[in-house]
Amino acid sequence: MSLIVVAECLAAPGKEDRLRTALEAMIEPSLEEPGCLAYQPYADPNRPARMVIVEEWTGPVALAEHFATPHFRHVRQVLDLVLAEPMTLRKLVAAPVG
Repeated sequence: MSLIVVAECLAAPGKEDRLRTALEAMIEPSLEEPGCLAYQPYADPNRPARMVIVEEWTGPVALAEHFATPHFRHVRQVLDLVLAEPMTLRKLVAAPVG
């Protein structure tokens, strides 16, 4: 069963473009990771400072390996500089049907 991750970010005033650039730079290297099934950032059309990243991983081990990659460590440093508040991270699994 795959693991869905929803990460929410709020850019500090004037840092919206830097946040978007940092998250977009994560798409390609994340999708190249063996455990990554999907990785897509989205911008809130009504509040440009708010972005959400929806990711799908083969499981918790793949996500833990993602957190140890150089590209994740780099974006974490950037986020520390551009976010107005700490990023929220939600991990979800599909509920059984029936």
